Amino acid sequence: MQIHFLSEKNSILNHFLAEIRDVNIHNDAMRFRRNMERIGEIIAYELSKELEYKNVKIQTPLGIKKTTQISDSIVLCSILRAGLTTHLGFLNYFDKAENGFISAYRYHPNNDDYFEIKVEYQAIADITDKCLLLVDPMLATGQSIVAVYKRLMERGTPKSIHIAVTIAAPEGIAYLQKHLPENCHLWIAALDEKLNEHSYIVPGIGDAGDLAYGIKL
Repeated sequence: MQIHFLSEKNSILNHFLAEIRDVNIHNDAMRFRRNMERIGEIIAYELSKELEYKNVKIQTPLGIKKTTQISDSIVLCSILRAGLTTHLGFLNYFDKAENGFISAYRYHPNNDDYFEIKVEYQAIADITDKCLLLVDPMLATGQSIVAVYKRLMERGTPKSIHIAVTIAAPEGIAYLQKHLPENCHLWIAALDEKLNEHSYIVPGIGDAGDLAYGIKL
């Protein structure tokens, strides 16, 4: 797996990351959503450097300009519900992408820390021979992304796979390296320290879905 860490150098990305972590800003859901969208745009821009392009000639009012345009057919798929904020940022840049949505959540059958991943709702475009961009804000244990990946592979084989996350834990990265193909690209806005005893990222941001859309039952 090829891993891309995006916040190692100072940029506006770190400013947005700081704001989504700040408990003094967490009561402003609109600001949180907008910052997640901005982070999605930055990841999308960096990811775009790894896509395939074609040479084109563009007619301007004054002549012909030789340039390049993306040749990949893109399917943008987000894991509900937290992925919707980042999805918008990607869609701002890949505006011709086909879209997909799939749900994955932690199911605690014994009401303790043990959980299984449930993958249920899905509305996915055809991914065969296309560039699949899989978006999920938080990479904690990695189980959700792997479960979703396996479900998606039942629908076809993409030409390339890029996974984009806002914040990751080392344990989740190791899990993806073990269970996903070597030719996957993993894009990480920020790498955090660890998982706690409940498998949540520390220092993290809290629950990205709750911060964006309100507390769920």
